[in-house]
Amino acid sequence: MTDAARVQPEPADDMLSLRVLARLLDYPDRELQAAVGEMNAILDAERRLPGNLRTALMDWCRRLAAADLLDLQAEYVALFDRGRATSLLLFEHVHGESRDRGQAMVDLLAEYRAAGFELDARELPDHLPLFLEYLSTRPEAEIGRWLGEIRHILARLTARLEEREADHALAILALLGLIGAEDDVNAHREPVSQEARDDTPEALDAVWEEEAVRFSAASDQDCALQSAEGRRLVERKKATQDEAVRILDPGHPWQQGEPS
Repeated sequence: MTDAARVQPEPADDMLSLRVLARLLDYPDRELQAAVGEMNAILDAERRLPGNLRTALMDWCRRLAAADLLDLQAEYVALFDRGRATSLLLFEHVHGESRDRGQAMVDLLAEYRAAGFELDARELPDHLPLFLEYLSTRPEAEIGRWLGEIRHILARLTARLEEREADHALAILALLGLIGAEDDVNAHREPVSQEARDDTPEALDAVWEEEAVRFSAASDQDCALQSAEGRRLVERKKATQDEAVRILDPGHPWQQGEPS
């Protein structure tokens, strides 16, 4: 469904929804729009997600299929490639630009390779869609453990995307839904509503000016890479919780009495 990675072995059928969520969080293209029917069929068959969340995701998929592609792409760049608050690079939310982030990515890449998961695209290891591709190949207990470890990042990211009225919040909320942690978002909504936006022209200019002092640019291309948006575009193209959390099973109370 996506060319983000070449993976072995194939994921179990009942976890293909992770690949759907990965694709929904990736850069939109015509292949995404053409795959809406397949994705909705997978979401409809998935019974670990709360029914209202499945319905909302499927409605979003239909809107994606009907939308103008250029508009979708422009919205995606504005949402994820400007500023850091809504970055899909997981470790950026934990380590920022510190050296610790580099080591964390090395460690994650080692996890990928040990599991036989080889990157086949120019993406950083902590890019969330790529990470979900990896999770789709893992046993349920491991999926639950990983999602449990990043649940605080997912909750804050959901709140920020909701604040910007972005449908992508549904995909992140679905990941929390897999471990029964949707309510984690509640603690983040008020603080997020008070945050200063970091994707405004003024905020982006401030970042550029700060980086211009730290680095010298040898060309116009180097200047572009020093800007917040430019760095994010390049990256896209090229105190966690340790407790393991179990993926909800089809017998969870949420599933009782749901329409078929």
